[in-house]
Amino acid sequence: MSKINHIVFDIGKVLIHYDPHIPYSRLIPDDAERAWFFENVCTHDWNLEQDRGRKWADAEALLLENHPDREEHIRAFRKHWHEMVSHSYDDSVAILKGLIDSGHDVTMLTNFASDTFREAQKMYPFLTLSRGVTVSGDVGLIKPDVAIYKLHAETFGLDPETSIFIDDSVANVDGAKEAGWQAVHFTDAEKLKADLEGYGIKV
Repeated sequence: MSKINHIVFDIGKVLIHYDPHIPYSRLIPDDAERAWFFENVCTHDWNLEQDRGRKWADAEALLLENHPDREEHIRAFRKHWHEMVSHSYDDSVAILKGLIDSGHDVTMLTNFASDTFREAQKMYPFLTLSRGVTVSGDVGLIKPDVAIYKLHAETFGLDPETSIFIDDSVANVDGAKEAGWQAVHFTDAEKLKADLEGYGIKV
């Protein structure tokens, strides 16, 4: 096993919580109607394109063409986005800070819209502590595309073989491995500690 010189964190569902149902449980109280809305209007794939760099105005306009009667709920996604990132995972954040404080090279690689990421940094200042971050919305690439891992490695001078990536998505973990990185699937802080220690990284 290669010695790990670089540690790369995902952000959403690793360091901060994300759940669009938080505001929409208030906006669309009926569970069945809300499920329909997320399956047919503000879908995961629709939101992912904002992570790839599409502007919110363009994203909203696209949905309004087909769902003009849903304007309030469509525009609510961006308007109430801050409620969706309701809290940080303090035990994971403690691991992040501990690794940085002990001198490890730590960066971040995230699928995030450009503007909402800057809001998240203001809400959660620990998102500014690492050596740097690649934001998908800034670079026009998204995980698990191998190209975004290669770009991150080039940008921050990482050796893929000695880099370890932490993500809550199995697909994104697989993408990192395909790019030649080590990678672990995040489920909780205790498992992350054990995974890192298995790579010789004291937490």
